[in-house]
Amino acid sequence: MIASWYDEQGPAADVLRVGELPDPRPGAGEVRVRVTVSGVNPGDTKKRRGWLGSSMPYRRVIPHSDAAGVVDAVGDGVGEHRIGQRVWVYGAQSYRAFGTAAQYTVVPDESAVPLPDHLGDELGASLGIPGITAHRAVFADGPVDGRRVLVQGVLGGVGSLAAQLARWGGATVIGTVRRGGDLDHVDPAVVQGAVALDSDDPAAAIRAYAPDGVHRVIEVSLSANADLDNAVAAPGAVVAAYGTHTDRTELPFWPLLFNNVTLRLLGSDDFPAEAKRQAARDLTSAAAVGALTVETGERFPLTDIARAHERVDAGGRGRVLVTVPR
Repeated sequence: MIASWYDEQGPAADVLRVGELPDPRPGAGEVRVRVTVSGVNPGDTKKRRGWLGSSMPYRRVIPHSDAAGVVDAVGDGVGEHRIGQRVWVYGAQSYRAFGTAAQYTVVPDESAVPLPDHLGDELGASLGIPGITAHRAVFADGPVDGRRVLVQGVLGGVGSLAAQLARWGGATVIGTVRRGGDLDHVDPAVVQGAVALDSDDPAAAIRAYAPDGVHRVIEVSLSANADLDNAVAAPGAVVAAYGTHTDRTELPFWPLLFNNVTLRLLGSDDFPAEAKRQAARDLTSAAAVGALTVETGERFPLTDIARAHERVDAGGRGRVLVTVPR
């Protein structure tokens, strides 16, 4: 098969290779997926860079955890009916060496989720890490029907899906963007109140939409927004954080304590297995009824995977995808 891999960590252009590797075979309880589109996440590029001093977990790594494709082979214990199914894939490179930046990837049966025929591969390849993280952030602490949910960074990959899932779940959604010029990009059908963080008083603007405070905060940068989160949280609220910009993040501890705020930290590789399964079911259901869309950024051929990684490292809006040759 044609695949991309790295044998050492470092800059994308220096370490990513593209060439021929042996076709993988599914083991017991596994399926093999013929990949059409592979999704690139910040976590993929951080692993490649050795972020936070992480080392190579395997001698060779095929990157990327997310994809869309078609099941073309099954291992023992998996029904033959799966062969030919269109699927979206999550967790392919979670505690595994070989991910989706290849013509074939092998994953546990449950990690290849049937993709409804009317949904595109681009959406399917965008549901894995960002979708499951968003689902956990929104629903880990119970239903949100009738609740007020604040999504910090509502235009981001996780943030946009979190807002859509919260709306699908019956919440009133308030979203923040970094600059006033970004407000025009917020979908009013999903976000009932949009606030720019560079405005004079973002806390007051959020409180205008939620006078009694918000019940959930989906947080992209705890270090940047901890004081604002505290200022707008209702008593007993949950702040679900999946990111921060300072490794040792300072918190307004006593105000949060007196407000009985719960802080939930989210590391997607280690979510409970049942939480991942429920997220996969809900993401597929929401997408099937048109409740989820993903903004696609740039698409790169597998032969140009280094540029795809560089694009993700540079930041910016839109999902970065890699097209895999047939």
